[in-house]
Amino acid sequence: MESGRRRGLSSVLSSLSLLCVVLDLQLDGVLGATPVEIEHHLEMGRKLLAAGQLAEALSHYHSAVEGDSKNYLTYYKRAAVFLAMGKSKSALPDLTQAIQLKPDFLAARLQRGNILLKQGSTQEAREDFQAVLKRSPDHEEAHDQLHKTEELEVLQEEAHKAHHRGDYITTVQVLEKVIELSPWDPESRELRAECYIRLGDPRKAIMDLTPATRLRADNRAGFLKLSQLHYSLGEHHDSLNQVRECLKLDQDDKECFAHYKQVKKLSKQLDSAEELISEQRYQEAIEKYESVMRTEPNVAFYTNKAKERICFCLVKMKSAEEAVDICSEAHQREPQNIYILRDRAEAYILLQEYEKAVEDYQEAREFDQENQEIREGLDRAQKLLKQSRKRDYYKILGVSRSANKQEIIKAYRKLAQQWHPDNFQSEADKKEAEKKFIDIASAKEVLTDPEMRQKFDAGEDPLDPENQQGGGGGGGREWPFGFNPFEGGNFHFKFHYN
Repeated sequence: MESGRRRGLSSVLSSLSLLCVVLDLQLDGVLGATPVEIEHHLEMGRKLLAAGQLAEALSHYHSAVEGDSKNYLTYYKRAAVFLAMGKSKSALPDLTQAIQLKPDFLAARLQRGNILLKQGSTQEAREDFQAVLKRSPDHEEAHDQLHKTEELEVLQEEAHKAHHRGDYITTVQVLEKVIELSPWDPESRELRAECYIRLGDPRKAIMDLTPATRLRADNRAGFLKLSQLHYSLGEHHDSLNQVRECLKLDQDDKECFAHYKQVKKLSKQLDSAEELISEQRYQEAIEKYESVMRTEPNVAFYTNKAKERICFCLVKMKSAEEAVDICSEAHQREPQNIYILRDRAEAYILLQEYEKAVEDYQEAREFDQENQEIREGLDRAQKLLKQSRKRDYYKILGVSRSANKQEIIKAYRKLAQQWHPDNFQSEADKKEAEKKFIDIASAKEVLTDPEMRQKFDAGEDPLDPENQQGGGGGGGREWPFGFNPFEGGNFHFKFHYN
């Protein structure tokens, strides 16, 4: 029994010995490194900071602070790295700690005062600058910064008074000077953003709110406002990104979540509609854009966009008359939209109303003289107008510009039978019928030949002698196949309607 007690005591002593070793190791980590190790971290931090390797320098200063939490210089040096990284918020606690450890450390006070001034905290900044001047009355930088602090206070008061009386233009002008002195102050940027919104300039509001969201730890309201502004401008992807930032801060935020659902639904519809257009599924794209207008009837951008793209789809579908109606409605909503004018011009070309097509392309060119597509479209419309005043093969056969080969041959057979010269008795009627018959045959030849039709659609008559290579002469029209079957005395031509 005695031996059992001894074994138990020996086991307890072994456990205690092991515990002491573990505690010793842990205390080594808590109590920090040796002075030599701390000095090594400080030296490495200094070298890395000088080399611009800020993240690596910061890591060494972290180790130095953990090794010796009573060294004011270590905090000050780490604050310098934070400032070099643009992290003034992180630098502020280190500067404060350095001042608490050494209240007469003027460099830290001056640096903290500079940060507070840039953050717009004038009262606290003044206290730091005055503390420096109390110990060093001739300190030039402290005098200059104190003067800026007093100037900033006057400007802040002036801006708030102008805003209170509804003078947003003056407020913006004063805040420009305020933000120049305190660029890290979110309140000044938010106030100027509000003024820009009231003045109808949401893009400038976005430019102020974007940095403001980074200047506050929890700025859900800022992210939501940014998302709403992007949404109102039709920038649905940017809107979605900003409202997601809000939900990262609090996934249960009711306002942000409600807005997120709306933006996500609309964004999905818009992306889907454009994908359908890229796949040439124009009718489905039209239906999707109609859904867009139902999802968001209150923001003009989305209705305008939907009508513009429906106009485009109808032109691609060769639904010319409906396209002109929709394009005209879209044009009324956005008179300077060159793409609506382009699409309506193309619809007019389908309807063979070339003068109107030229007018639309000319109007579009006035808004964008450098756009190559508009210039080429105008050139083509002008050629078609000129061509229509000579021979328009579509009009000759009475078919639309979108007619297929079967429709063209059907029209040709009907007209060829109607205007065959053998159907007429008098010489005058025969001559008139002969001219018409040649035009009908020419129209059939051009419009059933893909290459010739493409040239004609581009504004060039492939049967016009002026357009023939080396051509130039020739007066009257010629039979397209190089001979005229109606020439010569008693020759009778038996016509086959192929």
